[in-house]
Amino acid sequence: MSRTRPLAVAAIAVALVVPPLVLAPVSVAEPRPAPVAPTAKPATVTPAGEHVLQVDYQVQETGYWCGPAATRCALSARVAPPSQATLAMELGTHEGGTDHISQIATVLNARIDAGEYFIREMPNDPPTQGQIDQLWADVVDDINNNYAVVANIVAPPGNQPPGYPPDQTVYHYFTVIGYDTDYNTVLIADSASFNGYQIYWLNFSQLATLIPPKGYAA
Repeated sequence: MSRTRPLAVAAIAVALVVPPLVLAPVSVAEPRPAPVAPTAKPATVTPAGEHVLQVDYQVQETGYWCGPAATRCALSARVAPPSQATLAMELGTHEGGTDHISQIATVLNARIDAGEYFIREMPNDPPTQGQIDQLWADVVDDINNNYAVVANIVAPPGNQPPGYPPDQTVYHYFTVIGYDTDYNTVLIADSASFNGYQIYWLNFSQLATLIPPKGYAA
């Protein structure tokens, strides 16, 4: 469930608002080996309360550019991001979408000269407790060090973020830009803008169920 109290929007720049898009399913290639996890983003102690990154949010410009839009949003927390069209070319995005989360990590690393993104696969559905704990640790460490997390999700009927079309399974990328330990929630920047939901709070336990059998870049 999403958090109902008002969101402080001062930290988030909304660059573009267009009507909601209906996403085409993203075809997923065979899993690829994950890069070795770096040491450039050190683990930190989880501070209490709400922690939100400043990002430049945009609605995706086509029905299959969720990968480029999510990548652009993550980049904007660190550097001046290029256009979605530029990132779509760099990611190899096609009309079926962006094939694998590793492509996003590669582009993020090519454009950020401090720290390094790596990928984590979450093949177990439901995820193991170890995978859930690792996801939380990665989100907290990244947000604390001013990095956004890009997640590849599968949202079937009955387990969807707010506003999603309830009669279809949505294959999607979105960006995690904050967390709140008081509510056990994460802040999502969602380029699909389904029914106007663009930046919203999502229960962390639901995020953990949405990522399998895909993965995320952290």
